[in-house]
Amino acid sequence: MILYPYDGTRFSEVRGVIALFDANTNDLSRRHILKRGLALAAGVAALGPHCVLGEAPEDYTRWAFLSDTHIPSDPDRRCWGNRPYENLREIVSHIGSDLPDGLVVTGDLARRNGRVEAYDNLKTLLTPVVHKRPVCLGIGNHDDRDDFFQAFAGTALGGLPVANRHIVTVDAGPVRFVVLDTLYFVNMMPGLLGRSQRVWLEALLQACDDRATILCLHHTPKIDLLDGGPFFDIIGPMAKVKAVVYGHSHEYEISQYKGIHMINLPATGFNLSRRQPVGWVEAQLTAKGAQLTLHAIGGDRRLAEHTERLRWRV
Repeated sequence: MILYPYDGTRFSEVRGVIALFDANTNDLSRRHILKRGLALAAGVAALGPHCVLGEAPEDYTRWAFLSDTHIPSDPDRRCWGNRPYENLREIVSHIGSDLPDGLVVTGDLARRNGRVEAYDNLKTLLTPVVHKRPVCLGIGNHDDRDDFFQAFAGTALGGLPVANRHIVTVDAGPVRFVVLDTLYFVNMMPGLLGRSQRVWLEALLQACDDRATILCLHHTPKIDLLDGGPFFDIIGPMAKVKAVVYGHSHEYEISQYKGIHMINLPATGFNLSRRQPVGWVEAQLTAKGAQLTLHAIGGDRRLAEHTERLRWRV
């Protein structure tokens, strides 16, 4: 999900777009949006003179990775001692003070069953970012596609690449993001890509260029994804796939599997263990690797501001 419009885009192409518009602004055409999303523009200076892994500033992109926001219909509702609404408000304020190039949320946007009111609250919270940067929303097992699409109705641009699946692709400078849909049944634990989505993903990876590709989804691929085996059969031989970013477990962990970096994001809404942080991850990404920094606003903060450096497989 790309929430649009935003200013100063630096992305060569965005697909799977559904726009967040007021009723009087829903006449933007696909051609207009893609025109605004063409060349990787100048403007890196606005982000500051950051470098990662020895790359020049123009050779990297900086994104915020969030997961499991669990925004309730009632903003005052507490969950496991946390107030998810206030947590996300604080995080968006932090992100807004030094805007990255974009933001990805890997599902469980809503508290439990997905409600239009919960998604409306999410839109309100994301407002400071959404008009300036792209926001890519994945959906998880606590989301509801019908309510999700109703809340983010706006203007649908083009058909879904896979029927009844919400997929987003973004070419962002040196990397490509592919946000996949693993929702199987609402409010049930397992996730599923499904054969049609796997076929689509394999075709995409075979056809696209060798840009470093980062796959984003909700479920833990090796544990909670029912077709995790076929998923890795597809991406394992594809050297262009460098990392898989996911949530679901409410745990922060970075590991490797078959040479692919597995980035398990902390939850934004609440943790399930006092040994886990509540927060988000800032990612500086290049064609060669990544630099990941944990920003913790609650829970276990021992790793707060800790940076992990990754080298992509070749």
